[in-house]
Amino acid sequence: MNNTFNINRFGLLLKRQWLDFGKIYLISLLVVAGVLIGFYFWNTPSLIKYKNFNNVMQFRYGLFLTLGFIFISVVASSYFALLGQKARATLELMTPASTFEKFLGGVFYTAIISVATYLVLFYVIDLSFVKYINAHLTEFKLDGDNNSLVKPAESITADILNDENHLKYFLHFIAVPFLITSIFLLGSVYFNRFHYIKTAISVMIFSGVATYVTYKTASILTQGLVYVHHEGNQNNRDSTLLFILLITSALTLIFWTIAYIRLKEKEV
Repeated sequence: MNNTFNINRFGLLLKRQWLDFGKIYLISLLVVAGVLIGFYFWNTPSLIKYKNFNNVMQFRYGLFLTLGFIFISVVASSYFALLGQKARATLELMTPASTFEKFLGGVFYTAIISVATYLVLFYVIDLSFVKYINAHLTEFKLDGDNNSLVKPAESITADILNDENHLKYFLHFIAVPFLITSIFLLGSVYFNRFHYIKTAISVMIFSGVATYVTYKTASILTQGLVYVHHEGNQNNRDSTLLFILLITSALTLIFWTIAYIRLKEKEV
């Protein structure tokens, strides 16, 4: 039998991990659903409060990014949290599965399941409210103009797919949620207590130092140089987006590798 990976053993591990992880995950998912519905009810136009339809629907993007970050980071930070409890850590480490299978299970639940379910949940709730708005479209008027009807609302998914710029940014930032989950998954393995807080503080300190070093390095390298404007902003933007995609993908793999090594050390 392969001691590194066995599909049957991995399937049993996923079922066992769900018994502990599933409770936290489902509770977090219900909280997210409640927050989403609450925000949509609060911001959905009505006959009493209505000024501009397009402005009202702009809240979705900030809500999607902020709530998504909190949800996937909390889920990832709690996955290996039991390893910080001595009584539970021994049982977890004695689970008849390889370290690679345990790590792969963590990636599966935190990076794939959490991100996918959040996207589906947001899409369903967003589409439901869009359907409601479009069904009552004749009730919504533009700035008191009774003869002008509001343009039918679009789901956030349709808005991204129909806009070339939005779609380009979405595709080039697609690795960011996996980077977030990899960082907090590493934090759940590395820290014994207060995983989320310690990981968040570490990220803020590292980001601050990295930003400062980058800024100082750029200042030194560009000192005495004169900026010359020239055409090619589109190419520069595309190069920057590609660079962001490559960096976030590389960092994700690095953090996953470190998390696996750290988990292997705990097994030993």
